[in-house]
Amino acid sequence: MKSPLLALPGAVPAEGADEGVAAHYGDLFREQRSLARGSGFVDLSHRGVLTVTGDDRLSWLHLLLTQHVSALPSGQATEALVLSPNGHVEHALYLVDDGTTTWAHVEPGTQQALIGYLESMKFFYRVEVTDATADFAVVHLPAGSTASAEGAAAVRELTYGRDLFLPRAELAALTAGYGPAAGVWAYEALRIEGHRPRLGFETDHRTIPHEVDWLATAVHLQKGCYRGQETVARVHNLGRPPRRLVFLHLDGTEEVLPPHGTEVRLASDPQGRSLGFVTSSARHHELGPVALAVVKRNVPVDAVLLAGTVPGTQDVIVPQ
Repeated sequence: MKSPLLALPGAVPAEGADEGVAAHYGDLFREQRSLARGSGFVDLSHRGVLTVTGDDRLSWLHLLLTQHVSALPSGQATEALVLSPNGHVEHALYLVDDGTTTWAHVEPGTQQALIGYLESMKFFYRVEVTDATADFAVVHLPAGSTASAEGAAAVRELTYGRDLFLPRAELAALTAGYGPAAGVWAYEALRIEGHRPRLGFETDHRTIPHEVDWLATAVHLQKGCYRGQETVARVHNLGRPPRRLVFLHLDGTEEVLPPHGTEVRLASDPQGRSLGFVTSSARHHELGPVALAVVKRNVPVDAVLLAGTVPGTQDVIVPQ
């Protein structure tokens, strides 16, 4: 779904998973610095939006999601996952309830599969699941922004900003007073800096929540049964995940960033076996080139790694 904000001056369209919004508006580092200062906004209108209504919505979602949402206070933002029966991550939801409706945004193009699963689990619960992507668009305001959320159907208050659910037909008009637009490249650089995993980037078909630090934000370890819960409990209580997410400070002399899927090896053994792969990379306005990668759990935390041909040192995210 192509955003009307691509008509703003300097907009360069994003490609791949973020197609439909701007990658940048002509100055990546200026856009990052603006967001870091609490100014401007990011167009995330390519993301899927769904709503759940009905008296049973929170108790029903509580049975299906990894997060404790049965008593979710109105206006409190949370994250949750849908897992496979074997505990692998299938969907990531970014939620808020306004007292009558639960709002969620998800990765672009994933809402139909998610809604299909939710519909199959309705049974006799008084709930209605709606794909609201055509009617509502997500916009992110950074922490410290003084822009008004007036006109938003729902707001997710976060430590790093606010996610607004805006009427899609009014997207251009409502964002006109939010300050300078920043593209998803700037948003992604700050996401990587914040070690926040993203479905389809930090995950593959084998990912369990422990590997990418989703236990901290999207999994409630004391709640009852949900699909995949046995794996979550077993690995948390009895073992350690087979892989772990790391933050890489990359060598700034290289001109090309290692793309998603680039194999990671030990710098001391560049022809050796693959230890993992790059999940996301970006050029950060202060840190320079950075990346997230998923590597085997037993990779030494002080080892210098090679992301393709680019050396990088690790910051630990998920303990060894």
